[in-house]
Amino acid sequence: MGEEKPKTSPPTGVWPTVKPFVNGGASGMLATCVIQPIDMIKVRIQLGEGSAAEVTKKMLKNEGVGAFYKGLSAGLLRQATYTTARLGSFRILTNKALEANDGKPLPLYQKALCGLTAGAIGACVGSPADLSLIRMQADATLPAAQRRNYKNAFHALYRITSDEGVLALWKGAGPTVVRAMALNMGMLASYDQSVEFFRDSLGFGEAATVVGASTVSGFFASACSLPFDYVKTQIQKMQPDAEGKLPYTGSLDCVLKTFKSGGPFKFYTGFPVYCVRIAPHVMMTWIFLNQIQKVEKSIGL
Repeated sequence: MGEEKPKTSPPTGVWPTVKPFVNGGASGMLATCVIQPIDMIKVRIQLGEGSAAEVTKKMLKNEGVGAFYKGLSAGLLRQATYTTARLGSFRILTNKALEANDGKPLPLYQKALCGLTAGAIGACVGSPADLSLIRMQADATLPAAQRRNYKNAFHALYRITSDEGVLALWKGAGPTVVRAMALNMGMLASYDQSVEFFRDSLGFGEAATVVGASTVSGFFASACSLPFDYVKTQIQKMQPDAEGKLPYTGSLDCVLKTFKSGGPFKFYTGFPVYCVRIAPHVMMTWIFLNQIQKVEKSIGL
């Protein structure tokens, strides 16, 4: 009975429109609180500090447990912007596509297009917070004289704006947007497709469907996005040398030099840790989102 009400009496007003965005942001922020230490290790590996075990040991010895949560404020801000925008817009886009398709399940290519679009929207909105997060996480790896010493995400945004100009907030936005499009195509399209498969074809229950679909979603998100994430990280953490020259002139230059020095597998540096980081975050995001939606239904929202 409770599930039939929206069909006979569709909700109206502002809340039904903003709900996908609020739910998406809240679920992403909750997931980030749990996954931040793994993300920190992933960034350090990409910056060439060694394996996961070496990075963890070095951080504990030299910086203490608090180092694993460095940049958490930026991570939460990133989820409040990026994930709010991408999950909210993806649900809006897929709902519109379903209406145009007379309520029939969408083919995979339409879900992929919705994921690509949602990823681009989310990345454009969340790029400043993402830049702050990368810089805060990479700061301890720099010589003392080159460290930026941002206090928190908002201090980072202020310093970047005052020192480098407003447009610097979108430094590396090109690879960020491309990476987000790849990640969301893999994550969002595969999740919806997997939900249909596990639930409708295999007859899984709700919990098994969410866990199974989230696992598939996390793997495809990782495989599709890591090369772009690697390039994005290299661009965002660049520092000029003594002569004022940057190591890369842009994303394409970074791709070419990386390929020349390490081959295609160089772009998958840290893949196990990256996958371990992305997959649980994806899983927890969907699980938290599922629980939030349950609470909303129980209180009639």
